[in-house]
Amino acid sequence: MICRHWGGPEDLRLEDVAPLPLKDGQVRILIKAAGVSFATTLVIAGKYQRKPPLPFAPGTECSGVVTEVGPGCRRLGVGDEVVAVLDWGGLAEETVAHEVNVFAKPKTVGFVEAIQLAISYPTSAGALTWPHVLDLQKGQTLLVHAAAGGVGMAAVEIGKILGATVIATAGGARKTAFAKAHGADHVIDYSTSDFRDEVLKLTDGRGVDRVYDPVGGDVFSQSLRCLAVEGRICPIGFAGGTIPQVPVNILLVKSIAVMGFNYGYYVGWSPHDARFEESDKTLALMARIRGWCEAGLCRPHVDRTYRLEEAPQAMQALLERSVTGRVAVVMD
Repeated sequence: MICRHWGGPEDLRLEDVAPLPLKDGQVRILIKAAGVSFATTLVIAGKYQRKPPLPFAPGTECSGVVTEVGPGCRRLGVGDEVVAVLDWGGLAEETVAHEVNVFAKPKTVGFVEAIQLAISYPTSAGALTWPHVLDLQKGQTLLVHAAAGGVGMAAVEIGKILGATVIATAGGARKTAFAKAHGADHVIDYSTSDFRDEVLKLTDGRGVDRVYDPVGGDVFSQSLRCLAVEGRICPIGFAGGTIPQVPVNILLVKSIAVMGFNYGYYVGWSPHDARFEESDKTLALMARIRGWCEAGLCRPHVDRTYRLEEAPQAMQALLERSVTGRVAVVMD
C-alpha cells in the first residue's frame, strides 16, 4: 500500500513493487498482520515528526515469520515467529527490519493480536516501569486516559500487573465496559461526567499518584489538578489534537513532576537514532512483556481486521474513534 504524496487514507494505492534489499543486521519478514494507528494517519499526511522519503509503504508495526537473515544477525533464524518495529513498510506482504527491532512472538498470542506487542505494550510498559518515567509501585493509584485505545488498554493491564489501583477514563458505555473488562478498578465516562471531580471522590480528595495521558489538551491540564502531592504525569501523545502548556506553579505547589516519554527514541524514530545503543534495554522490556503474555496476564485485543487493500478503511475507523483496542490489517 503506497503513499506517493502527502494526503489522507483515500490517497493510498495498492501496487506491486520490487522486494527490498537485505542489508547487514537486517531480516526479511513475511508479514501476517500489520497495525495502523492514529500516528499512521499523521505520517501519510506529512504531519508527523518524522517524514519517510516518498514513495513509501506506511506502517510501523507487524507480526510475521522470518524468511531470510542478513549477515551480522545473531538472535534470529529463518522460521522464527516475530513481532517487529519498522521505520515504515508494514502495510505490505513482506518487509525488511533491523534485527535489533525484531522480537520473538509469545506462543500464546496469535499473529493478529501480536501487532500490539511491537509498540503499544512496550510504550506503556516503559512509561510505567522505567525509573526515570512513572516508576509505578505496588499500592499506588494510576489514572489512565483513553483506556479503550491501544496504549491505554495496555497501560490498564500493566498497571494491574504491577499492583496498582487503576482508574480508567473513556468515552461512552462500550468503551468504559471494555476498560473494566481489561482490569480497571474504577471507570469514568468523561462524556457524561467531570473526570477530575470523580477522581477526587474516588481518592477521598487525595488525588492519584500517577497519570498516563495519551490525550493532551485540557485532559492533561485537569489531570495535573487531580494529582496527589509528589505525583507524576506522563504525556504519551496528543490524540485530543491540542498540545497543552504546563502551569509550572502547580508543579511547584504540589511537588509534582511531568515525565516525558518517547518510545520512538529507543527504536529509531527520533532525530537521534538510539536503537543500537539502547538495545539491551528494549530487549529486556520485550522479554518482560512476553513473560506477562505467556502467563496470561496481558490480553491484547483487536477490534476488527481488514484486508491489505482495505487499509484506508482501517485508518478511517480510527479517525472516527469507533475502535476499542486496535485494528489490524491481515495479509492472508
